[in-house]
Amino acid sequence: MMEEDEDGEEAEQFDQEGNPVDDEMVEFHDDSVQGFFTHKEPVYDVALHPVHQNIAVTGGGDDKSYLWRLYDGEQLYEFGGHTDSVTQVAFSVDGTYVASGSMDGKVRVWKSETGEFVCELEGPDEVVWINWHPKGNIILAGATDSSVWMWAVPSGAFMNVFNGHSGPVTSGMFTPDGKKIVTVSEDCSLIVWDPKTAAATFRITSEDARFHSDVVTCLAINKDSTLAMTGSADGTAKLINLHSGNILGSFENHTDAVETVGFSDHLNLAATGSLDGRLNIWDVQTMQLRTSCEHKGPIIKLAWHKNQPWITSCSADRSVQVWDARTGQNLKVWLGHQDAVLSFAMTNDGLTCVTGSDDGCALVFRMVDN
Repeated sequence: MMEEDEDGEEAEQFDQEGNPVDDEMVEFHDDSVQGFFTHKEPVYDVALHPVHQNIAVTGGGDDKSYLWRLYDGEQLYEFGGHTDSVTQVAFSVDGTYVASGSMDGKVRVWKSETGEFVCELEGPDEVVWINWHPKGNIILAGATDSSVWMWAVPSGAFMNVFNGHSGPVTSGMFTPDGKKIVTVSEDCSLIVWDPKTAAATFRITSEDARFHSDVVTCLAINKDSTLAMTGSADGTAKLINLHSGNILGSFENHTDAVETVGFSDHLNLAATGSLDGRLNIWDVQTMQLRTSCEHKGPIIKLAWHKNQPWITSCSADRSVQVWDARTGQNLKVWLGHQDAVLSFAMTNDGLTCVTGSDDGCALVFRMVDN
């Protein structure tokens, strides 16, 4: 049986060198200090309370989200009411409210302190992402039907719908100053909107040869609300001036789709993560590649550290890794999941990471020396 197993698909596990190893030989490595195991279906998203950072919310393929405590894995509240997978979860800016967006087309909102249901927001078909206003209780949702919706919380009052894309809206957000909305779509376009009027301030499409030639997968905005960065299935990332609408340049070094992008808040650096397994760090000023870090599988998400020159990434290789963005040095590898790590959230001090995985688990890791 051993020989059969070595040739069989079930033996598709890898050692530290990336070589396939037989299931029988694998000693399961788990660096986690705590976990939450109630979903039992893929955990698609995780978020941390902005004030009480020992509280997490996770959403998953079981059509539910849960509020739970990091230090003991204790469930505080179960949030139901959806009839399809919860694709994204998010706390409002001060943590008063927590929201879930689902493929059932609804956004549901609760009070995070009491678990009390606040409102259900309807309008889109399948919700791809949700985003809270950086200063108030207003929530955005982007959908597969090419629309973006905005509501007020707690009233649940409809405020605006933004129509202008012709394909699923893959990512979107308020600018950090709260004055604009930026969205990107599978239709290879980026639109900047006025939140008050729902008018498009400007749009960039694939008709401009300098922009993307394929699906735009991801979006990031710098903390000054002056620059946007887009990643695409065409393997490139673009830098856009949000005041003028000018394309400032292209980041080109990946051999597969760019899945995640992000700006550092305090270094003049940006990062791109790709299905090619590479995490590239770029100088925003010169657009030059500074350093490259490598996973053994596709990179799914990246996030810059709030006040250190560090960057964290998660991958289909089942790991979460922390890197020094100045040198590319690997500072930490966290293992413990048995399938792709789909999402993570870091505490503001950068010392704790909470993950969600295809294996149905959420794990807690700490940045302490082994």
